[in-house]
Amino acid sequence: MQQTVENKKATILVTGSSRGIGFEVCLNLAQQPGTKIIATARNIDSLRKLEQQVEKLNNQSVIFPLQLDMENYGFEKALIETLQINKLMPSTVIHNAGLLINKPFAEMTTEDFDRSFSVNTKAVFILSQTLLPFLQKPAHILTISSMGGYQGSAKFPGLSLYSASKAALAVLTECMAEEFKNEGIKANCLALGAVQTEMLAEAFPGYQAPLSANEMAGFIADFALNGHRFFNGKILPVSVSTP
Repeated sequence: MQQTVENKKATILVTGSSRGIGFEVCLNLAQQPGTKIIATARNIDSLRKLEQQVEKLNNQSVIFPLQLDMENYGFEKALIETLQINKLMPSTVIHNAGLLINKPFAEMTTEDFDRSFSVNTKAVFILSQTLLPFLQKPAHILTISSMGGYQGSAKFPGLSLYSASKAALAVLTECMAEEFKNEGIKANCLALGAVQTEMLAEAFPGYQAPLSANEMAGFIADFALNGHRFFNGKILPVSVSTP
């Protein structure tokens, strides 16, 4: 998909930007002059490194690093403040942040359940709802799910809560698309297969994925900017391989 002229000066929010795919998505988006990127994560030091790389890559793009811990009550207040102070109106939102807990089902705790669904599903609900008054329309809300949460796909031991919370995220995306379809807001979900990231290494030690984080990030960045011209309310598998 070729990026449109209108997207070249987009304002984009990317969660989970401190490493892996989110980090690379921000670098990819920053290559377009005039792009404003609101990059959120828990690790502010990693966000500062991202900011430095963006500045070296293209000083015509601007990045706003924002420390957010989506497990903390009221985390969205810092985002509202950033949007208001800097007069930012995102037209694209990439819900990329995720939490993976790898344990046998019998050893999972209610705390594990709450943490998994809090980050992977509830935070997307809170952020999307918070952003509604600030969105520049037409807008695209893109959620990043997993093939582990895709119905009928292969499932793996130890990832029950991760997979379940990502499956819930996919359906939440469908629901947002339906509710916002007459408001100039579209929502889609990408269910990713194996990508070589720190998270994959934690789940499958020693496994070598067929795609790098940078390769997948290029696809995600382009789809985030242009996919809503072709899709709405879709859960799309993006998978060469699953471990």
